[in-house]
Amino acid sequence: MTDHSATTLNQCADHAQFSSHNSGATRRTLWAVIITASMMVIEIVAGTIFNSMALLADGWHMSTHAIALAISLFAYLFSRKNAHNQRFSFGTWKIEVLGGYSSALLLMGVAIFMAGHAVDRMLHPQTIDYTPAIVVAIIGLVVNLVCARLLHDSGHHHHEGHDHHAHSHHHSHHDHAPQHSHDLNLRAAYLHVLADALTSVFAIIALLAGLFFGLNWLDPFMAIVGSVLIAVWAIGLLKHTSLALLDADVQPQIQTEIQSLLQQHALTLFVNDLHVWRVGQNQYACIISVAQAANFSVAQIKQQLSACHELVHLTVEIA
Repeated sequence: MTDHSATTLNQCADHAQFSSHNSGATRRTLWAVIITASMMVIEIVAGTIFNSMALLADGWHMSTHAIALAISLFAYLFSRKNAHNQRFSFGTWKIEVLGGYSSALLLMGVAIFMAGHAVDRMLHPQTIDYTPAIVVAIIGLVVNLVCARLLHDSGHHHHEGHDHHAHSHHHSHHDHAPQHSHDLNLRAAYLHVLADALTSVFAIIALLAGLFFGLNWLDPFMAIVGSVLIAVWAIGLLKHTSLALLDADVQPQIQTEIQSLLQQHALTLFVNDLHVWRVGQNQYACIISVAQAANFSVAQIKQQLSACHELVHLTVEIA
């Protein structure tokens, strides 16, 4: 037996309640795209002229970051544009996660590309014009740090306000945001810029060592080291975004809290079935089936579960 709350189709029509758009992240990501693309061209041209593999690696690496940042920007814009689209039953948050996943794949491709070219340069060394290459690498590092600061700061801005009180559901705004609520799309953009800053640092170290100590082999070697670290970051980002896309990233404490709430006060109910999945950075939907309870209604159960602030959509079945 299922007890349905009285809710009209029109009341269910707006799915924007599941979306929380970060306008600060969108704006700052756009600036990061512009700055990164400009520096990319400078580093690739300079690396080619001065025969610096580390500088070329940094430049090509930055080119893929420009594309990755553009993907992140597109995800934000597309997510906002379709916030009221009925085809997205639980909002557009996963579009941003998909952007992060795509960026992670690209980041892994960058690592492989860098390593391959660095090995080739170690086998076929070329003369490097160190001084101008160092100057360009330092400029590249400054640009990367500026972009990293932009993207890091945007992660601390509040999202645009939305009323998360779902229809017939008694919910309040979150009082806290655990670590797993981080913007994965923004994190992907930030990691790309951070990885680029890392390759800039390695390029500067390698070029200085070559200029003052004649360690020409260090230029491609540092590119290999950088590619390994970038691959590690990419794998971590792939793991987090994959779990989110597969609805496998629900924190155990959320389900524990729901079951605990049902055991409090007079509501001692046996849970037959419980499904919880993420629909936003710190928002969850829940379908719960409980054993027949003569003295309890769906409304009472929902009222009890309203203490779990992360729930923005709740379906209750009494079987």
